[in-house]
Amino acid sequence: MIDVGIIGSSGYTGGELIRLLVNHKYTNIEICTSRKFAGQKVSDVHKHLKGFINLEFEDISPRDLKNRCDVIFLAVPHGTSMNIVPDLLDEYTKVIDLSADYRINSQTFENLYGIEHSDKRKVVYGLPEIHPEVSEKNLVANPGCYSTGAILSASPLANSGLIDSIIFDSKSGITGAGVNPTQTSHYPNMAENVQPYKLTSHRHYAEMFQELSMMDESLININFTPHVIPSIRGILTTAHIFTNRQVSTEEVKSIYAEYYKDNPFVRIIDGIPSLSTVRGSNFCDIGFEIDVNNNRVVVVSAIDNLVKGAAGQAIQNMNLMCGFNETEGIWFSGITP
Repeated sequence: MIDVGIIGSSGYTGGELIRLLVNHKYTNIEICTSRKFAGQKVSDVHKHLKGFINLEFEDISPRDLKNRCDVIFLAVPHGTSMNIVPDLLDEYTKVIDLSADYRINSQTFENLYGIEHSDKRKVVYGLPEIHPEVSEKNLVANPGCYSTGAILSASPLANSGLIDSIIFDSKSGITGAGVNPTQTSHYPNMAENVQPYKLTSHRHYAEMFQELSMMDESLININFTPHVIPSIRGILTTAHIFTNRQVSTEEVKSIYAEYYKDNPFVRIIDGIPSLSTVRGSNFCDIGFEIDVNNNRVVVVSAIDNLVKGAAGQAIQNMNLMCGFNETEGIWFSGITP
């Protein structure tokens, strides 16, 4: 049994971490921190957790938290983790950061987020399907939600050196915008609407480029446009992958099956994936169709942005880092209808 702490646990991702961890066989949630709600019961803020957790939110220093925890999750705003991690890390404490602070190199981070990076250590990108070395680390950078669905959709073909260019078109549920309401998430603006945004400049693009070009250094033509849809959860990514030679359905199916054969949370399906089949789960469903006339493979991936795109993937990383079964505490189906 390990003691777990969650820094910044009052938002959607923090609530999802708690929901999943209370049912994990080997974890005890020791601390949930929140400056805003310090002293209030966790279940008064996350009302769906009433009867599952009896803790109150605390506001304590990273050093005091480290003394009480074996594993610490950071669910804090970008630019915050880099100031906390140095006080948390030692040979005994494991840290999973769900912000962007360590996902990309420090110079790219500074350019994108406009924040000087104070801790420039190199950290493994916590997408276990392509970085199994997370099991050997004490600090892991949990990927962005858009990045997870996009990278998983294209990795097998990138790794095979078959891609000439990619266009990622992603649709996300509104929880990706966080717990605080905005003009974008205001119901009259969101309902019966699809809103594209940051058409060529979304920050998660840097993660996609970093990871896919690492597999094939000649792959530089990668494009991404996100949209928000009137759905609570989920990200559906349509990847238009233009190949450098003609490929067949059988070849592509074989490439994906071989690449993901040891990855329990990626399911290759026949047909088109649906958000409803992964909702609430840690699965990424992938389907594809070949456009033989244009050397194009249309790959569709579906994830729950709060689970495989955030909290579930963080626990998947924790499982590997702590030597547990990779699926422990997160092996359950999606909720449909």
